[in-house]
Amino acid sequence: MLTAYRLTPLFVALAATIPFAAQADEDKAEGFIEGSSLNLHFRNAYFNRDNHLPGVRDTREWGQGAVARFESGYTPGVVGFGLDAHAMLGLKLDGGGGHAGTSILPTHFKNEDELGAAPHSFSTAGAAVKLKAFDTELKAGDLFLTNPVIAGGETRMLPQTFRGVHLTNNSIDGLMLEAGQASFTKPYNQSGHRRIDTYYGKLGDNESKHLNWAGASWTGTENITANLYAAELKDIWNQYYADFDYTYVVNDLVSLNPGVHFYHTQDTGQALLGKIDNNTYSVHFTVNAGFHSVTAAYQRVNGNTPFDYINLGDSIYLDNSRMYSDFNAPNEKSWKLQYNYDFAGLGVPGLTSSLSYSRGEADLTKADKDLTHYDYYRADGKNAMHWERDLDVKYVFQEGNLKDLSVLLRYATHRGSQGYASIDSNSDNDELRVIVDYPVNIF
Repeated sequence: MLTAYRLTPLFVALAATIPFAAQADEDKAEGFIEGSSLNLHFRNAYFNRDNHLPGVRDTREWGQGAVARFESGYTPGVVGFGLDAHAMLGLKLDGGGGHAGTSILPTHFKNEDELGAAPHSFSTAGAAVKLKAFDTELKAGDLFLTNPVIAGGETRMLPQTFRGVHLTNNSIDGLMLEAGQASFTKPYNQSGHRRIDTYYGKLGDNESKHLNWAGASWTGTENITANLYAAELKDIWNQYYADFDYTYVVNDLVSLNPGVHFYHTQDTGQALLGKIDNNTYSVHFTVNAGFHSVTAAYQRVNGNTPFDYINLGDSIYLDNSRMYSDFNAPNEKSWKLQYNYDFAGLGVPGLTSSLSYSRGEADLTKADKDLTHYDYYRADGKNAMHWERDLDVKYVFQEGNLKDLSVLLRYATHRGSQGYASIDSNSDNDELRVIVDYPVNIF
């Protein structure tokens, strides 16, 4: 049963800016069955976090996930109707012995303070009805969303979904317009839905009735991409995002890529997380030379609260968002140096690697001290420093029965100074992830 949604003035006003094409092209109608597809995605995920604290157990879990996604075409006519549906299953392969809590499997508490082993399996299913008229598409139900202000987490065993409505328009070549409203989310390690909340907000204070958003994505100019988004998390914040990315081609081997990301977050309504006035940005410059690339990035958080985002999601489009840390503490400045190599240059197509080092320093003297609204930031020092080293190695099979199967090895080392260690008791750790993906196209 689909939930009824109340479209607020912000959503209506922004959605009204989406144009409709002058006429339909009925000759391109796919047909409900003819345009349908069914895809399976199998993911085997292993997660091990080595905590460097006496008396604190390491967290270690291993699971197998499966996602089936059906997408229909549209019925013929000026207005076409369709249906998207999905089902997910997660199986625990290892996660007992007091090592639970990596977040790839459901969390189960023995008591108020002690985690127990995750259940042996969990599953969920959902669907969305959709309508298409001219170049505009409307979906209502369970949605897979990916944009800078609301993006479902994709880095664990199963993906995150949202329940709401989503409107997109592609009338102008190179310009994608979208707007939507979501009231519930299904996290990647749970079967059921819950209200949308924030990553760092104190539990009980950070749940919102809904999130409205609208945005535009431009790819119509060669070598340039740009995005502009606005979102309202009811009674918590208004958030605005902009980015610009440009690639300058020097010759057949060398290109230069500067880019910038910017978020402004301001409290709104009942301000359930208190006063928020946060400007966060990152800039990067990448040099691509053949099979090599080197990136330098700088990131800055201007505000007495952390740069916050939707819980468990990936809606943090910042250059220094790494495997363990996002370098997003109040008043934090950070930099990153990253090197990528494509082993096709050595005759091994499908094998790629990435090595990076990031370092940050936060001034927490003005941050929230009494934990009224935030659970995460506890330190009050001026020089709370930390660093992270990341290594990714990925291989994608290019042919044969295993074609498109990929194996990703990720390893991160994170260390924090005494001032930073009081922010998060697990700030010193080593983390290993192994992810095997196997996509299968049924039809």
